[in-house]
Amino acid sequence: MNDTAIPQPTIPQKKSSFSIVKLFKNIFLTIAYIPYYSFIGIKACTFDLFVSLYNSASWHLDKAYRTTKNAIDKNPNNVYNDDSDNRKKKKQKVYKYSAKTMAKLEAEYQELARDLQTTGATRSKEVNIYLFKVRDQNGKIITGTMSGLSKLDINAFLVNEGYTVYSIKTSPTINFLFKESSMGLGATRMSTKELIFFLTQLSTYLKVGITLNDAIRMLTKQMAKKKNKVRAFKSISYELMLGSSFSAAMEKQGALFPPLLINMIKAAEASGTLNETLEDMANYYTEIDETKKQMKSAMTYPAIISVFAIGVVIFILIFIIPKFVDIYEQQDMTLNGLTLFIINFSNFLKNNIITILGVFVLIIIALVVLYKYVKAFRRTFQIILMHIPVIKDIIIYNELAIFTKTFASLLRNNVYITESIDILSKITNNEIYKSILYRTINNIIKGEKISEAFKDHWAVPDVAYFMIVTGESTGELDNMMAKVSTYYQGLHRNVVNNLKAFIEPILISFLAIVVGGIIIAVIMPMFQMYNSVM
Repeated sequence: MNDTAIPQPTIPQKKSSFSIVKLFKNIFLTIAYIPYYSFIGIKACTFDLFVSLYNSASWHLDKAYRTTKNAIDKNPNNVYNDDSDNRKKKKQKVYKYSAKTMAKLEAEYQELARDLQTTGATRSKEVNIYLFKVRDQNGKIITGTMSGLSKLDINAFLVNEGYTVYSIKTSPTINFLFKESSMGLGATRMSTKELIFFLTQLSTYLKVGITLNDAIRMLTKQMAKKKNKVRAFKSISYELMLGSSFSAAMEKQGALFPPLLINMIKAAEASGTLNETLEDMANYYTEIDETKKQMKSAMTYPAIISVFAIGVVIFILIFIIPKFVDIYEQQDMTLNGLTLFIINFSNFLKNNIITILGVFVLIIIALVVLYKYVKAFRRTFQIILMHIPVIKDIIIYNELAIFTKTFASLLRNNVYITESIDILSKITNNEIYKSILYRTINNIIKGEKISEAFKDHWAVPDVAYFMIVTGESTGELDNMMAKVSTYYQGLHRNVVNNLKAFIEPILISFLAIVVGGIIIAVIMPMFQMYNSVM
């Protein structure tokens, strides 16, 4: 039997091109997914976490506010009663002092009594700062400062607050040392949230029959942690005790309260509608706060993501690219123009990163200072922003919504037109709208219509102008201003929501282009090296 060779089937060999195609496919998928997942990771670590924390804090604050307000509305008689049946009475500390200390306090008390019967009862023409020593109901000795016109007034106020007064002194030295922190002049301006809380609480207290001065005292206790504002509220209570009006007492606190609120209160006192005005202003500042939140929400997201995206790109350029440079030098490879540009840019950043950051910070500081203090620069910068698509709509709609809402509130409370325009000019920081308001004042002086200042102005849409004209012709300017505000507030909200919807794909595209371009520039020499080996 012949041993014949059995032919074996031929197994086709895979072409080497298959591995190259697979390599290209993997590289392409890597380039495509790196920017996407980088963006998802940055978004999860920054924006999503920030939104979760913000929503959680807002929910707890709103819950606490609603609980307090509902408790007051249901049982207003317990507003004064801190130790209600549903609470456990806190054990209060009782302070005791030695016989020597008490004897000294008694001597000071007698000296003050004699002083109040002589020179202490004389009122000065100017406000002085008085340093006092008192003892509260628990026996604790407290020292503090207050502004007033006489020791007798300060003593009456402190006694009315439930203190035992031992000493009240004033001198040029005391005036010099405590002038800034007294009378509320040192207090910083109340934030929008604080104003909303102040107006809502004050309106609620007045609605249930509590007197204005008692309501101010209660608010003083609620703001015990904010010393500057406590001094201001005590000063308001003192002024009310002396017979001053509420608006005058607020006006004496410097920049603590906005001019709009003070003028609204002044008009409400004249018309007897204080409680309604407080509610109206609380709603006004609530809507203003919501508008500001929308603006911050629209700007915070792209700002955070952009900063982190730039940080990722800088990290790649400074720490990753140099690793590939070492490989290229070892292989003595010829690099193309794009790769050389990326390498040179990486070396430039690595060698000058401190200088670049310093110059960047100086430029930002210079721009902020110029914008804040140089009117011509601020106006030019605002004009440029107001001609950029999308951004111009956000600015114009926001300014018109705030302007018309404020104007409507002023007109409803019978504030004079000239005073209203002056207040409006202080509310906005936009130089374009300030110039419109100044033109409005000049038109009023000349006897012309308010709407003439808004006619054919590039920063005032035609819809707003014709609605103002309609309000003037029908005698319903305040109602028409309110409708304009509602209309543009809705437009502003829509633009902000649309902007937020477009930000994510734009940033993904930015990351894909920049990071993908860097990766391609680095990988291309690797392809050349691979082809040369094959």
